[in-house]
Amino acid sequence: MTVYNFAAGPATLPDPVIKQIQEELPSLDGTGMGILEISHRSSLFDNIINTAEQDLRDLMHIPDNYHILFFQGGGTGQFAAAPLNLATNHKRIALLDSGHWATRAGDEAANLGVQVDVLASTKDDHYQELPQMPNPISNKDYDYLHITTNNTIEGTAYHQLPEHGNVTLVGDLSSNFLAEEYKVTDFGLIFAGVQKNVGPAGVTIAIIRDDLVKPVEHIPSILNYNLFVKKNSMFNTPPVFAIYASGLVLKWLKQQGGIAEIERINRQKSALLYDFLDDSKLFSNHIKKTDRSLTNIPFTTGDADLDKQVIQATTDAGLMNLKGHRSVGGLRASLYNAMPLAGVQALVDFLHNFERQH
Repeated sequence: MTVYNFAAGPATLPDPVIKQIQEELPSLDGTGMGILEISHRSSLFDNIINTAEQDLRDLMHIPDNYHILFFQGGGTGQFAAAPLNLATNHKRIALLDSGHWATRAGDEAANLGVQVDVLASTKDDHYQELPQMPNPISNKDYDYLHITTNNTIEGTAYHQLPEHGNVTLVGDLSSNFLAEEYKVTDFGLIFAGVQKNVGPAGVTIAIIRDDLVKPVEHIPSILNYNLFVKKNSMFNTPPVFAIYASGLVLKWLKQQGGIAEIERINRQKSALLYDFLDDSKLFSNHIKKTDRSLTNIPFTTGDADLDKQVIQATTDAGLMNLKGHRSVGGLRASLYNAMPLAGVQALVDFLHNFERQH
């Protein structure tokens, strides 16, 4: 039985990458030492991290005035790092509340003593569409604007960035990082946990414009952008294996034709499932069509007990991890970069047959 993993993260990895990891695990480059054993101070790892950085620059067309940093702590760590490093002038940030993770980012900043102004929220509509900027904003008032480009739980995404004037834009791209194209120079800071589209859990990538990197007092070293720039992300032992595996995925993405091509494929995959849901008389997706995510698609029968039956049936058929987030229920299919079109077709075929039987 072929198994397809629709988990929201950690998520599926490309088969060729898994195969290469298997082959190299006992001995990397013929050294007799596996990737789980090598020193982060070795020339072997220098090559791994430097190559990963260059491949990421190539894929995202990252200019030289942006630094690429490899952190631990996930996106949650960056919810603290961003305000600690950037909210130093006004100690005030703006936020568009598009769902759970945007709220979490705002709560963390507020916990650190930063004033968080929620400019717009679609919470009252159960986040079925994206909040939009109600009024122009200025850097005379805000240190930055925080947005979540893709909402993993709710199933929405900014395919066009909100207008933010001269205010620095901070983007949490964790769940559609490298899955669709964004212009890096539209952001002052991008961060993303890699465990959805790039690699295994354990590393978070931050891309930051150099004018935003500055000495700031009383920041924990592990979250200090200035320190990590000076130390080339190796202030402490980095997540060696996660960076190695992510580097292999970056190579794989380049082989697929880069982000433009993977976005084309992601649009094809998501359209296949959305078209089925829109025609279905049993399953439905309630997200505003223009705001629909390419990578995370929630849906439901409208009956919690029947949803459970579907989840069990899909699991038995090798269509794994389709249970929706506990806060919204229902089902959710995550169609990240490594999910093949065949996996989405298998899901649609199964749901179609389930609907005929019920």
